[in-house]
Amino acid sequence: MKAHDDPNPEKLPGKFKEFVAKFPELGEAHAQIGKAVDGYGPLDRKTIELIKIGISIGAGLETATRSHVRQAMQNGATEAEIEQAVLAAYNTVGWPRMIMAWTWARQQIDRGM
Repeated sequence: MKAHDDPNPEKLPGKFKEFVAKFPELGEAHAQIGKAVDGYGPLDRKTIELIKIGISIGAGLETATRSHVRQAMQNGATEAEIEQAVLAAYNTVGWPRMIMAWTWARQQIDRGM
């Protein structure tokens, strides 16, 4: 993924930008797969990002959770929608992981886009 594919490339994690700079073909392939997957259904970008929040929480991925919270906000998700996506993880992954993810999401929300 190239930095220009993100509406706020300065917000991309430094290590991600460093990796893509070193391996641009892999970054581009990653971006193309994401675009291809997004094109296979009727879901809008905001909904996809809310789903990816849940997937990231389930996998215990802090950076991905923060990234998808940011991208959800960039695509019009409200604070309440993001919090509901986080809370939906509760019965599936448990209280501790949900609280951990809620903390990550709140930090990203407070930081803004």
